[in-house]
Amino acid sequence: MQLIPIIQPTELINLNSNDFVLIDASAGSKTRYVENHLEGALYIDLNTDLADINDFAVGGRHPLPTFEQFASVLKRFGIDKTSHVIIYDDKNSSNAAARFWWMLKAIGHEKVQVLNGGFNAAIKAGFPTTSKVEEPKIADNYKITNWVLPLANINEVEIASKTKNQTIVDVRDANRFSGLTEPIDLIAGHIPNAINIPFTENLDEKGFFLAPSILKEKYAKTLFDAKSATIIVHCGSGVTACHMLLAMDYAGLEIPKLYVGSWSEWSRNNKEMVLAEK
Repeated sequence: MQLIPIIQPTELINLNSNDFVLIDASAGSKTRYVENHLEGALYIDLNTDLADINDFAVGGRHPLPTFEQFASVLKRFGIDKTSHVIIYDDKNSSNAAARFWWMLKAIGHEKVQVLNGGFNAAIKAGFPTTSKVEEPKIADNYKITNWVLPLANINEVEIASKTKNQTIVDVRDANRFSGLTEPIDLIAGHIPNAINIPFTENLDEKGFFLAPSILKEKYAKTLFDAKSATIIVHCGSGVTACHMLLAMDYAGLEIPKLYVGSWSEWSRNNKEMVLAEK
């Protein structure tokens, strides 16, 4: 039976710790992890473990690693094809937790879940914390041959932006989409003909995912009759876009295409852009 992609804090507490691999994917929070993390958790780094960062103009700020690199990471973390992997971060799963979830799903890994509410929700539910640096279990080599979830590259996105043959979804916040602010990349704006569905709309006021039925209704309204094969989702660098893909999977919808390079790649390649009016 396929696992629901979201696991609740109380469900995590009731699991036997020997039956799963717990991953802390809180980007930029290694110092906090060393001081305090969920008991049994291993820290995975967005920049060095979940991306192969080189030239931002080629693949964006967080391009996918090679299959060999990713397989090496999984082995180092004690993850093989049978592992039940549970991932959390300290940004309500909008950070690298969703990205790592997508990457595992994209290589065909079946038993992977993201912790609803993340680090703080687990603590509030009574999950124990520690400063002990955990040691991963020994795992077999993880053979990876392809990404089984759909991807879109910059050329496909450019065609879609001109022909509107596919729906381009930008999950960044409204101010970044509108070009009013840009805290990370060099240029503020968005891809022509993209629509804005901020990933934060997947969460309630407490930082938990909305119920699957609500998410399903929400995307039925915002994406109208678009089929998953004609939807391209992106963000700044292919990380928070995975939050929307996770939410759609949680809602029982098919996972659409991910444009990993996202705005960080698009804005560095002299492509047409919609900028804020001065």
